[in-house]
Amino acid sequence: MTLAHAPYSRRGLLLLSGGALATLAGCSVTPRIVPVDGATDDTRGALPLVNALRAKHGLPPVAASSPTGRAAAEQAVRMARANQMSHLIGLGDDFGVRMKRNGVPLPAAENIASGQVDVTAAVQAWINSPKHLENMLGSYRMMGVAMARSPSTTRTYWAMVLSA
Repeated sequence: MTLAHAPYSRRGLLLLSGGALATLAGCSVTPRIVPVDGATDDTRGALPLVNALRAKHGLPPVAASSPTGRAAAEQAVRMARANQMSHLIGLGDDFGVRMKRNGVPLPAAENIASGQVDVTAAVQAWINSPKHLENMLGSYRMMGVAMARSPSTTRTYWAMVLSA
């Protein structure tokens, strides 16, 4: 089981995005996540776990959103296809550009993991990791979680995107 977190500060993300903040689009109580071929949307399974954690720390809940769900699904599929757990895959990859392309408002954070059997195990692995826990307890309002399997190894790749 492996984990990684996005090493981006709020200021760094704003700089990466050129300072332009994307608008929150398509947000509703039960958003319809635009499917990304090869990804499973696990946001509904992760929300109660993350919101219980946030409540224990006196923080407001996060809600599912289409932009964060799409961004998480895209990242999970990218990692699965590359069979590599990494925030940045390929030359010229850029976190801020990826978030903007998916309509994710900044600041944003990304947690990634690989090898967990289900969403509960992925969230628990992030809770057990100080940097991932910090992301989940950040000043975010929206969240999306997705999983994809490597076509060559069937290894699972997980992505969580949190957003303002």
